Amino acid sequence: MSDTQPQPIDLLIEARWVVPVEPHAVVLEDHAVAVSGDRIVAVLPIADARTAYAPRETVRLPEHALIPGLVNAHTHNPMTLLRGLADDLPLMVWLQQHIWPAEAKVIGPEFVRDGVELAVAEMLRGGTTCANENYFFPDAIGATYRKLGFRAVVGLPVIEFPTAWAKSQDEYFERASEVHDSFRGDALVSTAFAPHAPYTVSDESFARIRVLADHLDIPVHLHLHETAHEVEEEKKKSGLRPFQRLQKLGLVNDRLIAVHMTQLTDGEIAACAEAGVSVVHCPESNLKLASGFCPAEKLRRAGVNLAIGTDGCASNNDLDMFGELRTAALLAKAVAQDAAAFDAASALHAATLGSAKAMGLEAKIGSIEAGKQADLAAVRLSDLETQPLYHVASQLAYASGRHQVSDVWIAGRRKLADRELVDMDMAAILARAHAWRERLAEG
Repeated sequence: MSDTQPQPIDLLIEARWVVPVEPHAVVLEDHAVAVSGDRIVAVLPIADARTAYAPRETVRLPEHALIPGLVNAHTHNPMTLLRGLADDLPLMVWLQQHIWPAEAKVIGPEFVRDGVELAVAEMLRGGTTCANENYFFPDAIGATYRKLGFRAVVGLPVIEFPTAWAKSQDEYFERASEVHDSFRGDALVSTAFAPHAPYTVSDESFARIRVLADHLDIPVHLHLHETAHEVEEEKKKSGLRPFQRLQKLGLVNDRLIAVHMTQLTDGEIAACAEAGVSVVHCPESNLKLASGFCPAEKLRRAGVNLAIGTDGCASNNDLDMFGELRTAALLAKAVAQDAAAFDAASALHAATLGSAKAMGLEAKIGSIEAGKQADLAAVRLSDLETQPLYHVASQLAYASGRHQVSDVWIAGRRKLADRELVDMDMAAILARAHAWRERLAEG
């Protein structure tokens, strides 16, 4: 009999299944995750964990799969307040004639704060623990994420026309520098440059972004090759495809988070793989706006890092990453004309570790491994809709829904407990959402 005393820890989560994501496609039965402070210290069989550790709190999940928190690699979360405002329209009509005018009436720090708070509540209830944010007033966005204890990479917007956030090119960059500095070293909130798209950003701005992104060591997050129209217009203007233009400007590298990418040649796919570009697949937004199909399986087979994002609620219309990863897997099969394409484990990888890698966070989150941050989600698999259960990964990808997420932790702190938000006032969040609806409906 050993004289070794159990090690004190903060939390022990015992689960019927642990799906670590790394190693790939592995499911661990009757395992526990030991957490001290904000970090995972061990993943081991439940019986061994009970001997090795003396937790201050034990959470037992006998009917659940414990997965890494889902990572939404492309969002415009203040736009939750525009959910359903201008549906069933093509991208440029939707954007230029409806969304931009609606935003112009209301955009500001208060709108951004309330939209992000509504989004965080929705994401937590769906097992999402991190978002890659792309919107105006990043100072207010980042402050809201920080206050709510939610992990995020906050985009520093750059666009060539005046907005409520900045009036000139120089002001966009000055404010970007200020916001980046304000979150430097923050435990949960970091930054990325977020130039809107090649058709709204000049070569001069892209050149500045390239230099600053390298200097600050942050990603560049932008919409790219979202539609065939975008590609054709750029060819008329510069004689280049948008991707070629970014190559010429030195932006096709391992910092680039390229969102949508529905129009790709085999050569562009190979170039993405060689340069280390991450591609964010937003299948439901692309389907709803009839933008095209990202060749997800071709990208995966080429070795390109694939991530998954929901896009904003104005074009999706939800932040449901379980729905998104299912759609991504199904659509990839149809596009590749291969039923084995983008299998369940690959879809789950894209929605966790692949998204984390795109955002430069793969050393911190995206898998359940010792030393990583304890960003975790528990999915109850005993519901009628997920029975009988033969393969856990398949059930998560093809049968589970966000309503089955019972518990969520970010950096070791419980944010959702048995479907209840731990430190958010749902009634107040809903009241503010209703008030914004009335204000927008008036105009």
